[in-house]
Amino acid sequence: MADDPMYHDGMRQLQDVRETRRLADRLEETIVREAFTDEDRAFIQRCPMVFVATADANSRPDCSYKGGLPGFVRVLDSRTLALPDYDGNGMYRSWGNILVNPHVGLLFIDFENPKRLRINAMAQISAYDPLLADYPGSVFIVRMTVQRVFPVCPRYIHKMQLLELSTYVPRSDYTPPVPAWKTFDEFRDALPARDRGDDGNKPAKP
Repeated sequence: MADDPMYHDGMRQLQDVRETRRLADRLEETIVREAFTDEDRAFIQRCPMVFVATADANSRPDCSYKGGLPGFVRVLDSRTLALPDYDGNGMYRSWGNILVNPHVGLLFIDFENPKRLRINAMAQISAYDPLLADYPGSVFIVRMTVQRVFPVCPRYIHKMQLLELSTYVPRSDYTPPVPAWKTFDEFRDALPARDRGDDGNKPAKP
């Protein structure tokens, strides 16, 4: 991507300090791509989580964890991902950022069989995406167009075992429990009407 170089001056400065410029260039030539491989697709669609980095219009960063059932991040084609937005804390720090700065960074990690995949992409969010019908409980769909995708060394990934998928993840024919914090008195009057119950009171404790 000649109009969007992989490395900026700050990266080059540290590469030169550590004498890794040639290695960095070789890695870019060898492992960085602009489209998903079949292996990438399979890895992404078995992951139950992804870490999402965004920044606002002034380049102030934010990072969040997104979780769902395995396959909740869908590879639509060789350069497009789709990710559902489920009910959260309502701050919209990640998805609000992409309305003013569509650049995102994604990190997929397998902690049981150490592996990770990094993706840089351009994102857009919609409340009218036809994929909403495929994601019970989703509010928006975020589509991302890949700019770069590349694996990175897994040697520092701590090996962990997944014991249980979250009971709060939406799915067909299932009503997730109410998160405990939505029952706290300090938030009761600030909850949207859909979370207060018909009588305007706080939701029942789970």
